Amino acid sequence: MNTRILVVDDDPTVSEVVARYLERDGHEVECVGDGVEALRRALAHPPDLMVLDLMLPKIDGLQVCRKLRERWPVPVIMLTALGEEIDRVVGLETGADDYVTKPFSPRELALRVQSVLRRARGASVTGGTGVLRDGDLVVDVGAHEVRLRGDEVMLTAREFDLLAYLMRNPRQAFSRSALLNQVWGWSFGDSSTVTVHVRRLREKIEPDPTEPRRIVTVWGVGYRYEPLEGA
Repeated sequence: MNTRILVVDDDPTVSEVVARYLERDGHEVECVGDGVEALRRALAHPPDLMVLDLMLPKIDGLQVCRKLRERWPVPVIMLTALGEEIDRVVGLETGADDYVTKPFSPRELALRVQSVLRRARGASVTGGTGVLRDGDLVVDVGAHEVRLRGDEVMLTAREFDLLAYLMRNPRQAFSRSALLNQVWGWSFGDSSTVTVHVRRLREKIEPDPTEPRRIVTVWGVGYRYEPLEGA
């Protein structure tokens, strides 16, 4: 079955080039030019992935991503202008799985699409199957499912990868650059990506995100996973 990708950009040239590369990889691509139409199409027929420009007419990309996340865990790759780090961080906080800065290589974007789709389908670099348990937190790696106190927790593909990796390596401290490389396979990237995903994970699995008990900060190093006492 072909993978459906919704490309949202108000620049027809960008949309055309992106669509051509993605179709070359065997994807089915639909292009729209504004945020309102993007939401209408996505909610009526959720795509397998959305390539979403940050600056859009009517509703910007951040609002589209936020509203989409309220309904469906559709993977999102955000397109941002070069140098707008704050926008990339806000995009990740809103729920985007990845970002690519403009101007970008269409081939790089196509590779990022493949990577995000693999993770969304459970074929992450964390690999393997099985169930990870820590008290009332249960991560089913094979099913790509997380439950806390019996209730399902909706995570993005990158959030899931990070949580599973940390739980598989309890009480081991990792730097942000190490997590970028070992969890997501990035030999480059902005370390704020890790910071944002840790913050989002804490908001979803910690009773008090301001005083985390599971994903703790190791000052001067990075982060480690601390199992609950007796878990």
